[in-house]
Amino acid sequence: MHTVDLIEQTTHFVKSRLKDAEAGHDWFHIQRVFNTTLLIAKEEQVNVLVVSLAALLHDIADAKFHDGDETIGPKIAKDFLGEHEVAPDVVNHVVNIITHISYKNSLEKGGQKFHSKELDVVQDADRLDAIGAIGIARAFHYGGFKNRALYNPEIAPNLSMGKEAYKKSKAPTINHFYEKLLLLKDKMNTRTGKKIAEQRHQFMLQFLTQFYKEWNGGNLS
Repeated sequence: MHTVDLIEQTTHFVKSRLKDAEAGHDWFHIQRVFNTTLLIAKEEQVNVLVVSLAALLHDIADAKFHDGDETIGPKIAKDFLGEHEVAPDVVNHVVNIITHISYKNSLEKGGQKFHSKELDVVQDADRLDAIGAIGIARAFHYGGFKNRALYNPEIAPNLSMGKEAYKKSKAPTINHFYEKLLLLKDKMNTRTGKKIAEQRHQFMLQFLTQFYKEWNGGNLS
């Protein structure tokens, strides 16, 4: 299948699968990650087909919406690509990216188990969508989706969580900034990712400053 046709078929498949998805992990999230992936890929020597397919399929079945099962997404992606007769080496690479892209996997003992420049690119694009203005909106939307508190001064962020504790956390949304979002700037892999992350990181810091001012009774200055 021609590359353009494959990307179009994959796009159609993902849109259909995610039509009822939670807003932080819906088609529009995929579209943003895909566009950012292509932007970053311009500055990196990578297989554009691999990063394109991985970006489109990376959240086809996010484990947090499937009782924590991390095998469903990679399997769906592998089956879909196999049905479209994609080369086995491309399929395996895409599946490896989907399997290892998640932030929580970096919390495992020994860290991330798979590495490639293509993973670096798609991972940066996915993490960039978790910070800045969009990241803030997604964090609070998901917090509301899970009926979590906005903030509770009596519940301190847990800065030493392992993977399982992170997956089971029900902490207030503000804690998520300290437990993940503010850490992402220093975890970017690519030059472009680092540059974009710096600005978005600063925006989150400004937001938190304003949030605490308003939480404590507003401000006149």
